Amino acid sequence: MLRNKKIILGVTGSIAAYKSTYLVRELIKAGADVKVILTDSGRNFVTPLSLATLSKNPVLYKFTEDEASGDWNNHVELGLWADLILIAPASANTLAKMVQGICDNLLMATFLSARCPVWVAPAMDLDMYAHASTQDNLEILRKRGVEVIDPESGELASGLTGKGRMSEPEEIAKRLMDFFNIIGPLTGKKLIITAGPTHEVIDPVRFIGNHSSGRMGFAIAEVARDAGAEVTLITGPVSLAEPEGMAAFIRVKSASDMFMQVTARSKEAQIIIMSAAVADYTPVTFSTSKVKKAENEWAIELMRTKDILKFLGEHKRDDQILVGFALETDNEEENAQGKLERKNLDLIVLNSLNVKGAGFGHATNQVTMMFKNGTKKDFPLKSKTEVARDLVNEIVNLKT
Repeated sequence: MLRNKKIILGVTGSIAAYKSTYLVRELIKAGADVKVILTDSGRNFVTPLSLATLSKNPVLYKFTEDEASGDWNNHVELGLWADLILIAPASANTLAKMVQGICDNLLMATFLSARCPVWVAPAMDLDMYAHASTQDNLEILRKRGVEVIDPESGELASGLTGKGRMSEPEEIAKRLMDFFNIIGPLTGKKLIITAGPTHEVIDPVRFIGNHSSGRMGFAIAEVARDAGAEVTLITGPVSLAEPEGMAAFIRVKSASDMFMQVTARSKEAQIIIMSAAVADYTPVTFSTSKVKKAENEWAIELMRTKDILKFLGEHKRDDQILVGFALETDNEEENAQGKLERKNLDLIVLNSLNVKGAGFGHATNQVTMMFKNGTKKDFPLKSKTEVARDLVNEIVNLKT
């Protein structure tokens, strides 16, 4: 997919410019961040409003936005921002400008400033495409490293039939996906990640829970996905939206629900990361109606929940990696080390409620990672996404 890839789409003066609206939609669906640069001729065929609506970014077509204020579209910054520049459709005129370095519009200025790959999808009438000057220009661009998406044969706007039709938007988007589909370090690996709290029901209104937001587990799931893993994310009650690109996304409520969902899938997983804050106790009985307030004290009898992490450690295969989390307030490393050993973990992530900005309810975390071989690594306070990247890197090192 194209998640987080920054694409500049240049749209030039060709009847095929109408296809750029479909192309933008395909790129956005694949997760790309798209900025469109229109030439003056391109604006004759497709409106900035259409492309801005689809790309969710303002469409750029001139150097200055407001001459009085001095606001301008910085072509150098645009060229450095992009992961790839795609000119589709690329007219014969634009191809010639690219070869000669003619810098008379914002698109050409951005092209000349770019350090990223540049692709072109030519579109023109068959005689224009077949002309020696156009073919020479395409050959020069190829030699300079520009990727040319050859046009297709078919009926053209002139009424003639032949080669010159811009490649279809779906095909162009697929080629971009293939280009960016670099094999990640966890490609082919199945991961289970748990996140959030569990709610242990007392009555239809009340429950026993904790302050876990699920952010840490969701961040790990997204980083693992970007590393190529096939991720199953099992989460307790949280307000977070389902991340894109999960192999499976499962919402549960109680510790018992989470036990069933995790253990049903654990045999297929190569890596299991238990970041959820699963309740240790649950009420022995559940009232089917709301318990009314009384003058006397109310005692709730609790029983232990099933220990998911212990079960996984007891049934862990030699080729599995099992990761746990420990949130401590006292004797932190000693307690985390004991948990790592008792539950047969390969790695435990220790975070402390004594550290400001760490633990539940924060966008940041400060962790110590402790390993089965007795080593440990301390990390500074970081965003939870950065902590997730550190954890995935350590798992990759364990795997290799």
